[in-house]
Amino acid sequence: MLQGERVRLRARERDDLARLWEFNNDLAVELAGGGDPPMPQAQARLLAEFEQDVAKGGRDGMSFVIEVDGQVIGQCALFNADETAHTCELGITIGDKAYWGQGYGRESVRLLLKYAFRHHNYHKVWLRVHAGNERALRAYVACGFREEGRLRAHVWSDGRYDDLVLMGVLREEWQT
Repeated sequence: MLQGERVRLRARERDDLARLWEFNNDLAVELAGGGDPPMPQAQARLLAEFEQDVAKGGRDGMSFVIEVDGQVIGQCALFNADETAHTCELGITIGDKAYWGQGYGRESVRLLLKYAFRHHNYHKVWLRVHAGNERALRAYVACGFREEGRLRAHVWSDGRYDDLVLMGVLREEWQT
């Protein structure tokens, strides 16, 4: 649906689930993504969630798989939309470690920002990231995000407490 130079963002399909399940059960990927402590996920549970969403009908929302040369390398989404303030949260995971550090995440984030600001009329896109995820912090800054706040020693990850960094980009900042 959204096409960049090297990255395509498209709806998640049943055939993608085995690949996404691998990412969801890769400890290094889970720790890099931050958030909740890593927990296993059964492939049957992922399939059941997918089937439940499909049974509802309608559109898929703002959730995408990230595809490079026909290969699914991760997933991304816009969520927690606030229709009054015109804001939403961004989340992204590059699950295939062979694609880490090569700019695919940045390109995906830029496509999501264009989608959010041009097609959904959002005023601001924000995100949460662990302070220890320096690669992600650099990527977000390169995409126009600014640090807006920091919750000190707020998350428990890989045996230690880490700061949670809140970042955001306003439409007018993105346009320049």
